[in-house]
Amino acid sequence: MIRFALISWLVCSPFFVFAEVVVPAKTIRANATISASDITLKPIKNENAYSLMADVVGQEARTTLYAGRPILFDDVGPPAIVSRNQIVLLSYQSSGLKILTEGRALQRGGVGDRVRIMNLDSRATLFGQVQADGSIRVSN
Repeated sequence: MIRFALISWLVCSPFFVFAEVVVPAKTIRANATISASDITLKPIKNENAYSLMADVVGQEARTTLYAGRPILFDDVGPPAIVSRNQIVLLSYQSSGLKILTEGRALQRGGVGDRVRIMNLDSRATLFGQVQADGSIRVSN
């Protein structure tokens, strides 16, 4: 009888399951690279937060991360290899045509990030994706 009551309580009652999520052990400033000593695990219910420390270590904080608060998916990203106002190589390729020129990055960005850039020749503002070598592939 006790087993039946316990099982029916577990099945019928709304209860919250807390999972361990990654939280900063101390405040981490924006643009800082996160190391293993900067983070810890804490039981909190949040589906938009990282649950594995390995996913966060080596990433760069996009915003200031406060101690004890969950690190959300949009809060971190790959370390920036392009800085704001940096002169970068722009490349555009379409149908066998390849154009290379210089531009100025208007935003910081890591590999794969979409950033705004300004073509130095035409002064046009464009968008492009940061490549591993620090160049930016322009999209139309």
